[in-house]
Amino acid sequence: MFDFGMQELIVIFIVALLVFGPKRLPELGRAIGKGIGEMKRALQGVKDSMDEAETYIERGVPEETKTNKVSLNSDSDSVSKLIQKNGTDTGDKIGAANHDDFYEQSEGGKR
Repeated sequence: MFDFGMQELIVIFIVALLVFGPKRLPELGRAIGKGIGEMKRALQGVKDSMDEAETYIERGVPEETKTNKVSLNSDSDSVSKLIQKNGTDTGDKIGAANHDDFYEQSEGGKR
């Protein structure tokens, strides 16, 4: 990621030693180490979720969705057969009902 040589690391260490002093340098090292560890864990979590999403996409449509589609198709077929069996006058009955009739049926005639 960063291309630091040995000379650059020594210069950074000397500057940190001068700025923070010998007593606070170990604390600083631990804090930086913990921060880097947390960052690695967070990046790994993001990477895992991306891999999971990629696997989901590669698998395609899950089997559950396929079974739901089959179920909906069979329900649709049975409704179509029922409409064909009863005739085409069902649309006229539905169209003739007005809002007040529907309201009375749903509320039991109370307003």
